[in-house]
Amino acid sequence: MLPPMRFHLPALLMLLPWGLAFGQAQPEGPVSERNISMSMANEAALAAVEKCRADGFRVTAVIVDRAGAIKGVVRDDNTSPHTVDTARRKAFTSVAFRIPSSDFIQRSEANPGLRAIEGTIALGGGLPIRAGNEVIGAIGVGGAPSGDADSVCAQAGIEKIAGRL
Repeated sequence: MLPPMRFHLPALLMLLPWGLAFGQAQPEGPVSERNISMSMANEAALAAVEKCRADGFRVTAVIVDRAGAIKGVVRDDNTSPHTVDTARRKAFTSVAFRIPSSDFIQRSEANPGLRAIEGTIALGGGLPIRAGNEVIGAIGVGGAPSGDADSVCAQAGIEKIAGRL
C-alpha cells in the first residue's frame, strides 16, 4: 500500500509560474524560409566547374540547400570517383556550420568530436551561399590539388549568381 500523497504548498507555488508559462504558449504558424533554387544551384555548379577547368583542374561541384539536401551536381569529364562525395561533404559541412569548410578545420581541431558528425569533412572547398545574412545553401568543390584551389572555383560559382541573391 502506498503512503498518502502530501502536497507541499511551497513546492506547488514554485511550479506554478512554470506551468503558466507553458499553458500560455501560442501555437506557431507556418515558417517561411529562403532557399537556393534548382536553376541557381545548377548555374553556380557549372560556373565553378568551368572556372576550375580554365585553371587546368577537373572537379565536381555540388550545391546543397539550407537543410543540406543536394540541389545540383556538375561532374566534369575525367574526374576521380571520390570527387562527388568529397564535394557533397564540403558543401554539407559549410551549410551545417554556416562557415567555409576551411574554417571547420580549425574548429574541429579545437573540438575533435565535430569530425564525428556524419557528412562533415575537414577540407577546404566548401562555401556558404548567402542571401544577405541568411545562409540559403552551400557549394562544395572537390578535385583540384588543394582546398584553396577548390575554394577559388566555389567562389566563382557564387559570383555567377550573386546578383540574384
